[in-house]
This record gives sequence, C-alpha cells and structure tokens, in this order.
Amino acid sequence: MPKINCPSCGQPIEYPEELADTESVCPQCDSAIRLSDSTLPTIRVVRPRATPPEPRETINETPVMGLANRLVVNIEKVLVGKHQEIVLLLAAYFARGHVLLEDVPGVAKTMLARSLASSIAGSFKRIQCTPDLLPNDITGTSVFHPKTTEFEFRPGPLFAQIVLADEINRATPRAQSALLEAMAEGRVTADGTDYELKSPFFLIATQNPIDHEGTFPLPEAQLDRFLIRLSLGYPEAKEEAGMLERLSREHPITDLEAVASSEEIIACQEAIRQVQVDSKIAEYVVNLMRATREHGELRLGGSPRASLALIDCARSYAAIHGYDFVMPDDIKLLAPYVLGHRLLLKMGTRLRNRTAEIVIKELLREVPVPTMLPGGLRS
Repeated sequence: MPKINCPSCGQPIEYPEELADTESVCPQCDSAIRLSDSTLPTIRVVRPRATPPEPRETINETPVMGLANRLVVNIEKVLVGKHQEIVLLLAAYFARGHVLLEDVPGVAKTMLARSLASSIAGSFKRIQCTPDLLPNDITGTSVFHPKTTEFEFRPGPLFAQIVLADEINRATPRAQSALLEAMAEGRVTADGTDYELKSPFFLIATQNPIDHEGTFPLPEAQLDRFLIRLSLGYPEAKEEAGMLERLSREHPITDLEAVASSEEIIACQEAIRQVQVDSKIAEYVVNLMRATREHGELRLGGSPRASLALIDCARSYAAIHGYDFVMPDDIKLLAPYVLGHRLLLKMGTRLRNRTAEIVIKELLREVPVPTMLPGGLRS
C-alpha cells in the first residue's frame, strides 16, 4: 500500500489504493491531507480499527489479517455487536496469551469461548469450576490397569487446545493452582512426570465480579498469568432485539463451522514475532510501567511481565489490522485491558471510587508519547 508522511506532524501513514485522490485527515494532528498530492511525501492513514473488516477484494490482506477476518466474521454469526471484544480475544490468542472474561451473568461470556472453539479445527474442553473440584479433575489422574498391573495416566480436560474454565473463581485455590503451570509453560506435571500440552494451547476463564458468595478471588500471581481481561457488557437495544429474533428459531452456534486450522494459528503466532517494535515504543512502555510503580494511589504497579505482555499484545493487534509495526496508539488502546487486572489500588483509592482503569487513563495522558516524524519515531 502507498505510504507517506504528514507534512504537519510527520505521522507516517499507509492507505489502501482505493483511497487515492481523496481527502483525509492525519490521525495525529487532524490536519487535512490529499492522499495523491505529488508535492507532498505520501502519508500513512490508519484504517479504523473498531469497525468490521472491509471486503477482502478492497484491501491487501496479510496472512494474519486474512485469518483474523475469517474468524471474526464467523464468530459474529453468534455474537452481534462485539467486534472489538472479538478482535481483542484473537489478539491475545495470536500472542500466545490467555484471557479472563469478567462480567455479569448472561452476557455471552461462555458463548464467545465456544464460538472461538467451534471456529477452529482443534480440541476443546470445558471445565465447570465448583468448590468440590480437585486438581486431578483438571490435570488428569493415574488409573490402575489390571491387565498390565501398572498405573496408566489419563489426561484431564486441561490437555485440550482450547480450554474454557467457566466461573473460575468458584474453584478452590488448590484447584485454581492446577492451571498455573499450564498457563505459564504449556505443560502439566502429574505424578512426577511432565506432559507437554498440544499447541496452540489457549485458556479462557470466566468469572462473575458481582456474586461473592461461595467464591475464591484469584490471587495476584494468577491474575498476572492472564494476558488481558475483557468485559463484554450489555448489547445495544437494536442488537438485543435482533438476537431475540434469531434465537427464536435456532441457535446459530449449532451450525457454526471451523474456518481455521491449528496449523494456521501456529503460523500466525510465529508471524507475530516479526512485527517491529521501535526502541522509542519500548521506551514508552517502560516509562508507562515506571509511572504505575511510582503512582501514589497504587500499592502495586506493572511488572516486567506486564511490559512484555503489553508489547506482545500490541504486536498481535497491529498484525491483525495488517501492519508490520507497532504504533503508540496500539499501546494506548491496549493498556487498560493488559494492565487493569495487574495493578493494585490502595485502600483509600478504592474508598474514593477510583478504579485501576481510571488511573491508567490518567497515566496515558501524562506519560509523554513518542511522535512520528519523517525520519522515524522521535520522543
């Protein structure tokens, strides 16, 4: 695609061929620009990122973008009006992370996980977490085989490629801890033996933040294992009415077909590593993390793992939208999802009805953002 730089602020911009000879605005400074003016260097117009994908014939899709588009379109046959949340879920998946879906009951958290699993030709297991769930119920157990007079290991549901841990906060801490090794290292240790999980392994956990009776809040160490935390929210009135009409006939998930293979997902995960991160972007992430550690309203800021998570998620998000490099706007958009569950507020902060998301948004306004100039990124 053609590329130019904004003559006012130097923002590098890329635009599809079909936008040639049209007027546009710079996403950095809102200056008016004509995309085909030969007297100016060519500009990079950022395609809107919260809208459904354009028809495939009108854009030059990268392999990652093409696969993401197929998955988004397929999942939206079941979930209407949740485009951005689906994209964020895929961004975490392609970045080899795990997702915590935290919202009130009945907003399709479980349906989102099932729709993704149905869209990929891989194994899927669901763990319904309850207080009597044991670690062996998750990882598997050894059973005595009478014919061989030996113990035979029978894998549990954690050995699937996509695992849904439904209502994870209803499981005891002992059962929750059975997930940690799998989430961090992609393997399970049972009876002294290590078992590698089949790639691509992806854990989606759901929890209800409203009901606290009979629940066991996830400790900070386990929350930190989730790449992002999402909240779906209630649908718009028009979307909810359409949903009622569609479900009155037949649930669309019953006919949902797979549109991707496990091999394609693994290829996308490898391609994500090739997305470029400028040194100024890395410095911006470090400054943002240091700001969380020094903030007066936080008793725990972002760790180095949080920095890596933000960079990895930004790489994936950029690749899904067809870009081979990370922009500051990617970091700003993803920071609340990546950091919101990792920061701990002081007691006085919570009493003032302040949330981690509010603090993050304030820090994003305060920490200097690197700007794009013709020679590249500048602080």
